[in-house]
Amino acid sequence: MTEKEPVLAFETEESKLDVFHEECGVFGVYEHPEAANLAYLGLYAQQHRGQESAGIVSSNGKSLIAHRGMGLVADVFNTSIISKLEGTSAIGHNRYSTTGSTTINNCQPLMAEYKSGALALAHNGNIVNFQEIRERLEASGAVFSSSSDSEVMIHLIAASRAPTIPERVAEALAQVRGAYSLVVLTENTLMAVRDPHGFRPLVLGRLNGATIVASETCALDLVRAEYIREIEPGEMIVVDDSGLHSLHPFAHAPAKRCIFEYVYFSRPDSQVYGRNVYQVRKEQGRALARECPAVADIVVPVPDSGTPAALGYAEESGIPFEMGLVRSHYVGRTFIEPRESIRHFGVKIKFNPIAELLKGKKIVLVEDSLVRGTTLRKVIPMLRQAGAREVHMRIAAPPTTNSCFYGIDTPTREELLASSHSIDQIRRYITADSLGYLSWDGLYSFNGESREGFCDACFTGNYPVEIPRNNGPAQLHLFLANEDGQKADRR
Repeated sequence: MTEKEPVLAFETEESKLDVFHEECGVFGVYEHPEAANLAYLGLYAQQHRGQESAGIVSSNGKSLIAHRGMGLVADVFNTSIISKLEGTSAIGHNRYSTTGSTTINNCQPLMAEYKSGALALAHNGNIVNFQEIRERLEASGAVFSSSSDSEVMIHLIAASRAPTIPERVAEALAQVRGAYSLVVLTENTLMAVRDPHGFRPLVLGRLNGATIVASETCALDLVRAEYIREIEPGEMIVVDDSGLHSLHPFAHAPAKRCIFEYVYFSRPDSQVYGRNVYQVRKEQGRALARECPAVADIVVPVPDSGTPAALGYAEESGIPFEMGLVRSHYVGRTFIEPRESIRHFGVKIKFNPIAELLKGKKIVLVEDSLVRGTTLRKVIPMLRQAGAREVHMRIAAPPTTNSCFYGIDTPTREELLASSHSIDQIRRYITADSLGYLSWDGLYSFNGESREGFCDACFTGNYPVEIPRNNGPAQLHLFLANEDGQKADRR
């Protein structure tokens, strides 16, 4: 009998879209002798925001120099490559695609030569009228080299007849709708721009006279830059030989900062929207304990994103906190399965319970959010097999019922478990003894229970920027699924 060959598993069903995937991370530096190296470190600190590709473009004052590649920051760059990225200014980008395929052509920063010189752009977000603009540009003769929505902004800037680069960028962005926090680099100018609603984060820092911009403050911390402030929604920062200038070229719009940055995306050591993420998550965990108490022996997080909320839950409830579930941080997108099948192998390679802590215990298991539920459906039986007597599931967010169109890769509405199932149906599906979600007031407990200034469309379906039916982004199928789901709910 021939021995069966191992199976190479790509993106296991347990992990595929069972979380909202991070969008992208951007970084920029102006007037520093080690600009490219700082950009590399800034991207390294923001690796959690995108793992598909990474890129850096530098300026030596006369021309732009680029290096981009597929994979993690540490795999794309080395000392030799960094040394070739000459100049005192640079921008960088980590990518997780929301519009456009996973190919080298879609790696950012995108770069182009046009009548006024060279231009590079790195974008975090999603342009909802991207297809409409692209079709209009193609009809006038524009040629696209990528399928990324970010490239339409390059074309719009190049086509502008405005006299200065800041005016060209402002004129271009006035034509797009959706989410963008972006950095733009020319031979002698760095710009950082945030959309009028401020969907995605962007911060400003200083390092020995150099200007630094980044998606998160953890990037500033790594390069030892001073955090100055959050770049405001609708603000354009322009840095050139004459200094730093703050402009507000767009019509005012209500702030709609993404609440999921607090729930899951951002690193807990970052300061986002003016607050420390770790402290926000702990407060949400405390609110969860008040709203959804349980009789239990220990509180256990689903690491790593559920850990701060679990600590808050434990402190508020007085139930001891234990790391009863250990996560491997070295799981890639592929792995070799053994010849003999192991039940729930995909989840077991990522998580392993500590039986000595769990045996005979009633546990509260805390996770930041619940998307499809496929991971928890396998984790909870693992905990029982390790000896847990009861598993009470607590989610530190309201039910996730809708897809995002503002720069986050999400499942379709039909795949979101809470969009079509009751809490008890979900409890039975994930095999928990009880299930509790954080309320709206609890989610915003860090903000005095006020939802003012935040986008929570993934929980409510209330989209601040209209999604075009016929000219939407590549995520339009999610919108149609959402709309169909809403119709089905009414039946």
